[in-house]
Amino acid sequence: MLPLFAPDGDEDEAVPVALPQKLPSYIIDHRKRLRERFMKGGAHAMLEYELLELLLFRAIPRQDVKPLARLLLDSFGDLNRVITAPVPRLKAIKGVGDAVVCELKLFEAVSQRMMRARVMHKPVLSSWDALLDYCHTAMAHRDTEQFRILFLDRKNTLIADEEQAKGTVDHVPVYPREVVKRALELNASALILVHNHPSGDPTPSSADIAMTAQVQDACQVLGVTLHDHLIIGKDRELSFRSAGYL
Repeated sequence: MLPLFAPDGDEDEAVPVALPQKLPSYIIDHRKRLRERFMKGGAHAMLEYELLELLLFRAIPRQDVKPLARLLLDSFGDLNRVITAPVPRLKAIKGVGDAVVCELKLFEAVSQRMMRARVMHKPVLSSWDALLDYCHTAMAHRDTEQFRILFLDRKNTLIADEEQAKGTVDHVPVYPREVVKRALELNASALILVHNHPSGDPTPSSADIAMTAQVQDACQVLGVTLHDHLIIGKDRELSFRSAGYL
């Protein structure tokens, strides 16, 4: 039997009003229709707010979640930005509590793990598009800069993917000596540097160019190859190699 009132501390049911013993039929039917349409047609048969509703069903089992789904999309712009939004910004939205945040962040973590599995221990050149997809999934919508290093063996197989540093909205500290030191510890033969630009524009700054040159110099001294430096923007990326910076 469902409790008469929402339990204390349940932020997803923000107003402590009496709860029905049974969901209204229109909510039950709506949820059933959405699930059936998704199972038959997949994501292509769904609008963004409907996919978000499906995610919210488990977090908020006894309310109509369509208004919250629309509010989240209006607040952040699209489904990807909702899923990847920082926790404090999510919790600032009325109706979002711990259960909703957990559901969204669980989906984000699973998505990143799946994308990462497509590229780990595989030759980078033959899985380049998958690598770019993974980098965008993991970094494109972050509010602060993150610096990652992809370590490759002699066959250009990705053997490690590590976050080296976090920074501010427009700067992340990188120490070339530490980059190369970690490559030697992993017995890596080559590197790909990756960082994001929260502004959305992947155009390299003068600091980006200078730092890349310093890392390349350190790599050359110790016989490690710097294959590329990728800057991840909101909708596109920039390759230092393709753009002629390397």
